[in-house]
Amino acid sequence: MNYVTKEGLEKLRKELDRLEQFERPKVSRQIAEARDKGDLSENAEYDAAKEAQGMLEMRIAKLKDTISNSKVIDPSTLDTSKVSILCTVKIKNKTNGQEMEYTLVPDNETDLKSGRISVNTPIAKGLLGKAVGEDAEINLPNGNTLKLTVLEISLQ
Repeated sequence: MNYVTKEGLEKLRKELDRLEQFERPKVSRQIAEARDKGDLSENAEYDAAKEAQGMLEMRIAKLKDTISNSKVIDPSTLDTSKVSILCTVKIKNKTNGQEMEYTLVPDNETDLKSGRISVNTPIAKGLLGKAVGEDAEINLPNGNTLKLTVLEISLQ
């Protein structure tokens, strides 16, 4: 099951529509044009177009699978007393005193520039289930331990 926001699911559907309506015909035209140029055994253009078609069809199949196995998360049902998916959490690094704010989102909706991190990152996993005032010790992939305090929890 893939958990997504309503906006995230709409984004996936738009991408699927774009790939099926515009990219697929474009690749088909490229294959036809390359085929018209003669001998297919030594036609690099044809090979490239066929490879692009294969990649496109894999992406379309993956999107269809993701969409069909998606469950939209209803923010109104979430409990903000503890950190969970779609929560915005303000934290303080206990080592250097730096405060940060992240929104925990499904994998396909991450955007670090806007502070949206995947619930599957080490930081998010360490924060899940914590309440305001609780500390989290997070083991990072580089072997270091990050000590954080949850300051605030809210919904996006």
